[in-house]
Amino acid sequence: MILRRSMAWQPLALLALTLGLVACGGDSGTPSVEDTGRDITVEAQAFYAANPEKYSFKTPADIPADLVWEHGEGLSDIGSPQAKKGGTQYEFMPDFPATLRTDGPDSNGEFRRWLLDYTSLTLAHRHPNEFEFYPAIATEWAVDLPNKTVYARINPKARFTDGEPITADDFLFTFFYYLSPYVNAPWYANWYGTQYTNITKYDDYTISLTMTEAKPDMDALALGFPPTAEHFYKELGPDFTERYQWRFVPTAGAYEIKPENVRMGTNIVMTHVENWWAQDLKFFRNRYNMDRINFNVIRDTANQFEALRRGDLDQFKIRTADYWYERLPNDDPDVQAGYIEKAQFYNDLPRAPWGLWINSARPHLDNVEVRLGIQYASNWDLVLERYFRGDFTRLNSAEEGYGEFTNPNVKAREFDIAKAREHFAKAGFDRSGPDGILMNAEGERLAFTLSTHYERYRDIFSILKEEAIKAGLELRLEMLDVAAGSRKVHEKQHDIYFIALNYGIEMYPRYWDTYHSDNAYDDAFLADGSINLNRKIKVQTNNMEEVADFRMDQMIERYVASSDKEEMITLAHELTQMHHDYASFVPGFVEPFYWHASWRWVRWPDDFNVKYSSYAEDAFVHWIDEDIKAETLAARRSGQRFEPQINVYDQYKQQ
Repeated sequence: MILRRSMAWQPLALLALTLGLVACGGDSGTPSVEDTGRDITVEAQAFYAANPEKYSFKTPADIPADLVWEHGEGLSDIGSPQAKKGGTQYEFMPDFPATLRTDGPDSNGEFRRWLLDYTSLTLAHRHPNEFEFYPAIATEWAVDLPNKTVYARINPKARFTDGEPITADDFLFTFFYYLSPYVNAPWYANWYGTQYTNITKYDDYTISLTMTEAKPDMDALALGFPPTAEHFYKELGPDFTERYQWRFVPTAGAYEIKPENVRMGTNIVMTHVENWWAQDLKFFRNRYNMDRINFNVIRDTANQFEALRRGDLDQFKIRTADYWYERLPNDDPDVQAGYIEKAQFYNDLPRAPWGLWINSARPHLDNVEVRLGIQYASNWDLVLERYFRGDFTRLNSAEEGYGEFTNPNVKAREFDIAKAREHFAKAGFDRSGPDGILMNAEGERLAFTLSTHYERYRDIFSILKEEAIKAGLELRLEMLDVAAGSRKVHEKQHDIYFIALNYGIEMYPRYWDTYHSDNAYDDAFLADGSINLNRKIKVQTNNMEEVADFRMDQMIERYVASSDKEEMITLAHELTQMHHDYASFVPGFVEPFYWHASWRWVRWPDDFNVKYSSYAEDAFVHWIDEDIKAETLAARRSGQRFEPQINVYDQYKQQ
């Protein structure tokens, strides 16, 4: 897997919402762009020819005869054979996406998971319950460990969402696309430039990928490789950002966005690809069941929840204890009547690192003593007790949930006013102002802006702010919308940002994208390891803390280059300890499960969901039963009741 290091029924409610959108604004369709007549194919072919050591062209006769081909046989089906096809799922988006691009500026927003993470396909995918790979675009694959190479045969039936066939050329084009000067995607440029040494085309449907190192998950590096539609990017050039701003990028997945289904600023509808090429394959036949997914902008949690209560939304992930216990308690009339169902599902996957990401390039935050003071001034235990009612636990590091790769000795610092003030004093903030906030000799206040776009956690920030004052620290709260927040943190304009990255299902954590100085500055250090005084901050990367430590860089490079699992475990533990000592991340909380509420017409497999799911809809194992929907609406009108469904699914609960 490629890692990008992330609601009283009224029958007319949906109609009224739709009419309101038509009346209140939003232009139908996406802006058109002029055809330049450009054809990038010639430039791509020249690029391959200029780099023959990396881009090879051979014949099937050159494929080793002794390879052992794998097909994912023996893995269980995903989803339920009872799943019904059809229907419309009604969803929300907290803000309208800044772009439909999945790369380049402003592309890493919340809607991206629907465009790419949830719905696109690569050569093969990890089974969401069993960790082994099952076929997707590839029908089979073979691993040649001594030569660091994985071979794959592409399904000749595989198609992009626009109907064009997927061939070996689209996998070659992935390299050209990300390494070209046109796409501003530094993370991907580094990934494709350093993780692979060769791609070979044997025929239209057979390729091999050779990795830099035979890492423990070498198969994942190859099988998580995506095709990039060469025909779609025919006009790739200097105007990439604008030209592709509102064009849906074709994938091999089940859903597409047609231009006429975009109402700018308010609504997007994803539609199921007609006669989707993978719809009858074993691992997809019980998934991606809805014909349409209708997204409307609903900007805050309270309104999103009320949309669920009205039936404007089919389902809602409940993120906070007050909504689970008080806004939708078990004795709620709609719950007791069986109309709305509640589920608590324990998952098992790398934990999203919720916490405070400190920008160590900002004034005073570049001082480790200030950062250490902030660690001790952050009362997460009170947040867990008062806000989460003891259901969640404290996160200890940004690398939890990776088994033996997780350092068990790194523990989050506890709230300690005396220690916080001690570290602040070492940084020169040793006197109190009239309001109790510490000051230095120059009269500067110990005050920083805590920014976020997670409006639902507003009460958390109030607790942190009130408690920090006791240590002499002022946190100025800044609540942004999703687009503005994403832009601010990726432009490195924040002091402290509350966020969590979305981690994929992987064997071990990654450090380069979040902690290496390559993602903090242009030329952070001189050759001797001393700081380059002329270095400039690098934007549009995931190093939100601006971590730049020459020794850490060297260790990360060893970690990336290593093919020895035991060495990687040792390095992972050391890197997590170094990050802890750098003190630029204040660990927040762990979500060991998720809460979910859905109307009874949203149906689920008997065991509800898959082990490696962060959201109930991740694996698309649910379906909309229009007959049950009609039955439920009629029952609400007549007063008929059903058996309440308040279920805890703990089959994957960690002991």
